[in-house]
Amino acid sequence: MQIQPVLAALRRHRLATILIAMEIALACAVLCNACFLIASRIQMTHVDSGVDESFLATIKLTGYDEAKASDLNARVTSGLREIPGMQSVSVINEVPFGETAGNAGITLDSAGQKFAGVVDFYVAGPGNFEALGLQLISGRAPRADDFQPMKAFLPSSANVIVSRSLAEHLWPDTDPLGKEFWCGDFHFRVTGVVAHLARPSAGEGGPGTIEWSVFTPAQPGANLSGVYLLRADPAQLPRVLRDARAAIAKLAPDAVVEQQASQTIGDLRQVYFRQDRIMAGMLLGVIVALLLVTALGIVGLASFWVQQRRRQIGIRRAIGATRGDILRYFQTENFLIVTSGIALGMLLAYALNLLLMTQYELPRLPLYYLPAGALILWGLGQLAVLGPALRAAAVPPVVATWSG
Repeated sequence: MQIQPVLAALRRHRLATILIAMEIALACAVLCNACFLIASRIQMTHVDSGVDESFLATIKLTGYDEAKASDLNARVTSGLREIPGMQSVSVINEVPFGETAGNAGITLDSAGQKFAGVVDFYVAGPGNFEALGLQLISGRAPRADDFQPMKAFLPSSANVIVSRSLAEHLWPDTDPLGKEFWCGDFHFRVTGVVAHLARPSAGEGGPGTIEWSVFTPAQPGANLSGVYLLRADPAQLPRVLRDARAAIAKLAPDAVVEQQASQTIGDLRQVYFRQDRIMAGMLLGVIVALLLVTALGIVGLASFWVQQRRRQIGIRRAIGATRGDILRYFQTENFLIVTSGIALGMLLAYALNLLLMTQYELPRLPLYYLPAGALILWGLGQLAVLGPALRAAAVPPVVATWSG
């Protein structure tokens, strides 16, 4: 198949060719970025929290007198531990996929000059490290003397455990044990590293910061109260949580249970990522609709051209062109249009990604999405043109003798 006759025919139909090529370019740009966003959203929903999610639930109380917080903690923890099936109850400021309570910026020097990013502080009383089921990969777990009194929202000086992701960010290619960092006047020394510990707002700050978390031992009291981590066997956890909610009415009549925040960690995960799943579904719908419109445009244009060229096709058949020659002609013509649209679409895809990076702090589009999108559009183009091309190939040579 010679390309020159195909190009000559396309030049005679510039407007229609340009419109289809522009449609394909738009489809390419949206397809690549939408697929990337879907993959990012799905990847986010599978983030490793680092805790034993199936064993854990939380209860959050509000409305109580903070001056009586220590008494509240004592009543709630001792009472809930009596519930059959309850393995442990401990005081914590937040849980994965729950409400954020410990976000703060940190520096690597006491003067506050070497800013190192915004991290999340899990401030936890005794028993939380074991209850969460964190996987320690270096250093040691918290000891009894590590649980220091709170000053505002953190202990003034504490031995802490950081996630591996945060350690690699702060001290790349260096042993983090013994390293120090600061949050204003608060001072911290690293005594351990865990494999994973996702921050409560797992998507905040972008995928690279999902595990920038610090486990901070502290003594429960006025500044650490009202949020309780429950641990039970997964088979009994829903029943244990129901019993715990019911028990709060007697144990803490001066407090109110926040129902939305008082759930199993698994349920909190489902709620937290609900919007991501909805967004992924919407983007998938946009992709399907866009590809359908593109395919219909190709089919419509090809069908129109077949109808216009019936006599020319008949003449070609009469002088020896086979059905395969006619079929290949239309497929080649479509391939050239789609290729020109893809070339422009790749530039648009890159430009759209730059816009998303600037406005929504999304990561850069991986280059392999561009050839993947091109393959999809090439395949779509060939499938869309196949019907009209087969009809063109079926035009008999006798059409060449028709007048009009």
